[in-house]
Amino acid sequence: MSNIVLAIARDEWRYWRRSSLAQTVLVIALTLAIASVWVTHSSISQSAEQRQHMQSAAEHTFTDQPDRHPHRMVHYGHYLFRSPPPLGTLDPGVDAFTGNAIFLEGHRHNSATFADQKQSSGLTWLSKLTPAFVMQILTPLLLIVLGFGVMTREREAGTLDFLKVQGVSPSVLLAGKGVALAGAGILVLVPLVVGAVMTLLNGAALLMVVSFIASYLLYLAIWCGVVLLVSTLATSNSTSFSGLIAVWILLCLVLPRVASNTASVMVASPGKLETDFAVLQQMRQIGDGHNASDPAFKALERSLLAEYNVDSVEDLPVNFRGVVAQYSEAEQTKVLNEFAAQQMRQQTSQADIARQFGWLSPMIAIQNASMKLAGTDLENYHRFLREAEKVRFDFVQSLNTLQAEAMTTAQDTNRYRSAEANRAATVSADNWQILNNFHFTPLSPQQRFSGSLLAFVQLCFVLAMVLGFTLLAGRRI
Repeated sequence: MSNIVLAIARDEWRYWRRSSLAQTVLVIALTLAIASVWVTHSSISQSAEQRQHMQSAAEHTFTDQPDRHPHRMVHYGHYLFRSPPPLGTLDPGVDAFTGNAIFLEGHRHNSATFADQKQSSGLTWLSKLTPAFVMQILTPLLLIVLGFGVMTREREAGTLDFLKVQGVSPSVLLAGKGVALAGAGILVLVPLVVGAVMTLLNGAALLMVVSFIASYLLYLAIWCGVVLLVSTLATSNSTSFSGLIAVWILLCLVLPRVASNTASVMVASPGKLETDFAVLQQMRQIGDGHNASDPAFKALERSLLAEYNVDSVEDLPVNFRGVVAQYSEAEQTKVLNEFAAQQMRQQTSQADIARQFGWLSPMIAIQNASMKLAGTDLENYHRFLREAEKVRFDFVQSLNTLQAEAMTTAQDTNRYRSAEANRAATVSADNWQILNNFHFTPLSPQQRFSGSLLAFVQLCFVLAMVLGFTLLAGRRI
């Protein structure tokens, strides 16, 4: 039986070799796959080098600042850059939309910036032909163009009856046609496989690479089954082609948009302006950390005076203005972290709802599996924000500690009265050595694989459904 299956597959391949349309489709598919892997890998590798260079430059720029008041350095700020994980060269995921750098400064959380998609016009989205985009969107379309007539052509040519007379069962015929389609799909997948294997040299985990390739094999198997199913049910080539195009539009374009809109409706997320006003309202209750006389800090003042047994803040062994800055920053950070955590929970809830549509659309399932395995999903972006916030808080509080301990309250209060008073309220630039090299690492391979299990189950479920319906449809032959 295996010989018959291979003979049917070879006959289909022979037909495609004689078809100029099939040859053109395969050439286009291979060209897009190879070009997307090479261009995306080169672009992201160059971008990663630039980010590392800019990270080093930002740290040197910060540490090379002259003697200053510590709080001026709080507002001078610092940049953190995120380098993509190895498999991010094949699937940039949300990174192209969320940005890759954050400006850290006192008293506020900043969003990531320098997103590729935000720096380009809305008409250039098609120019971002990443390997993931080619495999998820374009390759199914190319398989449709290549294989829409695998069964209807036999019916229209009258060879289907001849095959039945020769004793070829419908299941064997379907298996042979399926092997032919799978061969074409694997041929297009080869550049992605090569690119994934190359990421091992850049530090990618073997588990992630194998799982990444396996997820795309499942996805292409689903589309080979869909093409075979519709071609089996259709009565003519034109009906098969139009039906497959309708299925492609539904699964790859319509359902992902429906999933996104449904998630946004089911989990409402406040707008930026509304959130900013809510944050500002709570910040006012904390007090202005730049004003040590703010009534909000009276309790802190009484506590310090009692602790050190002195009568005024000028007699304290620490700079009261620096202590206020420390206290204010800590309290403000609590508020900012609460709002940030709330926003992350809302985004995660929306993403979880959208991911449930993977039971209906393999496109959604492979997108989630690919991003999670590559380390470019929403959860890893949130991890970057949390790590960046920890760096921000530590370096701001280090500067506030300098302000509290390196000068007296009188020196800090009178620093604008004269040039000499200003010099007395500065600290040595040697104190700017408070930054450590920042290297973001995504979730561990085990965590990423665990997070992708739902998508794998969805892909296997859809594949089983497609194969089941195909076998049932084969009985009509």
